[in-house]
Amino acid sequence: MQKLPYRPILKLPKTKFEKIMDILGLAIFTGAILYLIVHWTDIPDRIPAHFNWDGEVDRWGSKVELIILPCIGLFLFIFLSLLEKAPHMHNYPHRLNEANVKQFYLNSRKMLNAIKNICLAMFAFILIKMVRVSLGKIDSLGIWILPIVIIAVTATMVIGIYKQSKIV
Repeated sequence: MQKLPYRPILKLPKTKFEKIMDILGLAIFTGAILYLIVHWTDIPDRIPAHFNWDGEVDRWGSKVELIILPCIGLFLFIFLSLLEKAPHMHNYPHRLNEANVKQFYLNSRKMLNAIKNICLAMFAFILIKMVRVSLGKIDSLGIWILPIVIIAVTATMVIGIYKQSKIV
């Protein structure tokens, strides 16, 4: 029978970084939803529903599709917030022990928190851009959205993994 890995359940308070990231992520996301609500009556029935790699519209759909991004963002926020509360369920190297468990848990939770809030900001940005394209204020999302998101999430993971590798 295989020995279960060491994974104590610890109640670690959120760090200042995590609190600030949550406030920023929720504020940006809520702002985008309010932007959608304010402009809802001005949005035509047919809106851009999908964009290609260059940020140009490649599929049009119903304006009701604009509700999908806030729903996905809300689900993501709830799910990842719950996962943040259970760092003992995250994946760790075998060197996790009683002396370093708090460091591992905090590092993993901070990384997850940052990714969660980057995703919320991304959904907010895309939602605002979709509304603006729908209203004819801009032509596309722009070519930078995808590279910025990929770089932000990848950099967060690389930094988190690097910090984890330094935990003794």
